[in-house]
Amino acid sequence: MNKPSAPLHRNVKLLGWASFFNDVASEMIAPLLPAFLLSIGAGKLAIGWIEGVADALASLLKLFAGAWSDRLAKRRGLLVTGYAMPALLRPLLGLTTSWWQVFLIRSGDRFGKGIRTSARDALIADSSAPDQRGYAFGFHRAMDHLGAALGPVLAFLFLWWMPDGVRTLMLLAIIPGIIVTLLVFLGLKEEPRTEAAKEPFRFQIRELGSRFWYYLLAIGVFSLGSSSDMFLLVRLKELGIADEKYLLALWCVFHLLKSYGNIFIGRLTDRVAPQRLLKLGWVVYALIYAGMAWVDTAWAGITLFLLYALYYAFSEPPEKALVVKLVPAHLRGQAFGWFHFVTGIMLLPASVIFGLVYDSFGAWYAFVMGAALALLATILLSLIRFEKKSETLNTLEQH
Repeated sequence: MNKPSAPLHRNVKLLGWASFFNDVASEMIAPLLPAFLLSIGAGKLAIGWIEGVADALASLLKLFAGAWSDRLAKRRGLLVTGYAMPALLRPLLGLTTSWWQVFLIRSGDRFGKGIRTSARDALIADSSAPDQRGYAFGFHRAMDHLGAALGPVLAFLFLWWMPDGVRTLMLLAIIPGIIVTLLVFLGLKEEPRTEAAKEPFRFQIRELGSRFWYYLLAIGVFSLGSSSDMFLLVRLKELGIADEKYLLALWCVFHLLKSYGNIFIGRLTDRVAPQRLLKLGWVVYALIYAGMAWVDTAWAGITLFLLYALYYAFSEPPEKALVVKLVPAHLRGQAFGWFHFVTGIMLLPASVIFGLVYDSFGAWYAFVMGAALALLATILLSLIRFEKKSETLNTLEQH
């Protein structure tokens, strides 16, 4: 496969490195959080509430912050604030003694994510040539996952040296957090946007187009069955992988696979219809979740968990490339806001319902439910006609 003719824009590279260091800080902690929560008295339902509410808050903020970023001459201020908040709050997990304290800190962490995410994706699109946007989004997600791979390695080495040092490790997460804040504050350069909105603020529902809303319908159905990945770690523990150090090692390999996959599929997204790749990703998700419902050995669970990286590779670059494809350039921030709002707000019922079903009926019913919703979303996506931007009707309307 030929490489793109021009290098990625400086802002795209810098935001990739920002996500790298941010995820080093985040993923030093994330694989340990389910076991940590269980150790301080939280159940699976509480884990669902913590993750669901935190992500729902982030999603609501992504909507408003994305729309507001379209009105600003520069999106940089939202990014600096959004990266600084988690950098200061995340290390406080090391001082918590009850699950509600973790809930408050996670919510604050997600608050920062909500402020920055839509503006960041819009800036990546603004800074990229049309034939490089899949590659740009793939590069960004690859750097994100690379940081998510390094974080568990650092945590693994630290806990090997200090086996009872989980709380100290959480406090040390402030170091990469400060690095990413300084990187964005000092390094991000952005030309003023002449198309920034001047009229009073409003959500431009009709201007985004009917095909965009049908796309979000499919995204919403899929997201309802896409619960927190923490439940996969819980499932692996049930299958016999109880040592925290081995969970960290698995988390590292998992993110390395996601990183490589995003680079490859990101480039492919600029050459193949992104909706085809996204449908493939959702089918992979359904197969992995169905498999997790049936397996009963640790090795089978590990194999499925690593194959789960294929879902991310085939889904993340095409999802965002389709947003850019379906909406006008001056509404990208708002469009990404709606996209992140829908994917995140559905995580509240998704994680809570998944945790409730898991607690009440067991893993089989919970994972089969997730697989079924993914297949339903794939069918809905197949009914949308993406090929001609000028069309206002699509096959969903015909049905």
